[in-house]
Amino acid sequence: MGTLERKGFTEEQEALVVKSWNAMKKNSAELSLKFFLKIFEIAPSAQNLFSFLKDSKVPLDQNPKLKPHAMSVFLMTCESAVQLRKAGKVTVRESTLKKLGATHLKYGVVNEHFEVTKFALLEIIKEAVPEMWSPEMKNAWGEAYDQLVDAIKSEMKPSSS
Repeated sequence: MGTLERKGFTEEQEALVVKSWNAMKKNSAELSLKFFLKIFEIAPSAQNLFSFLKDSKVPLDQNPKLKPHAMSVFLMTCESAVQLRKAGKVTVRESTLKKLGATHLKYGVVNEHFEVTKFALLEIIKEAVPEMWSPEMKNAWGEAYDQLVDAIKSEMKPSSS
C-alpha cells in the first residue's frame, strides 16, 4: 500500500546510477559537451535560450562558454542523481535551486525543453556505457532527472503571484 505516490528512488536504482556515473566521470568534460550538442541537434531553437550562443559565429563545439556551462549542468545532474537516495531528496542547495528556477523562468524554459534535455541525457548515458545500459538503468536516471527538474520547477513560479 501507499506505493502509488511518487515512487522513491530505490536502492537498485541508486546502484545503477552510481555504477554508471563512476564509469562516466573521467569523460565528463567530453560527455557534457556531447549532451548539449545532442540537445541542440534535437531542438535547434533551444540555442536561442543561451545569450552566449545567439550571435556567436563560432561552431557550437568550440564555443568557450558552452563547455563550462554544459559541464556544470551535467555534473549537477549526475551528482544530484548519485546523492538522491542517501539524502532522500535533491541535494542541490536551495539557493542554487532558487537561482536555477529564476534563470529558467527568465529565459523562457518550458516543459518541452526539460523533456528534450532528459531525452538527450539518457541518449548520452546510453552511448557512454552501452554495456551497462538497460531499461532499469534508463528508469533510474529518468527518475533522478525528474526529481531534479521538479525541484527546479518548484522554484520557477513568477514572484508576483
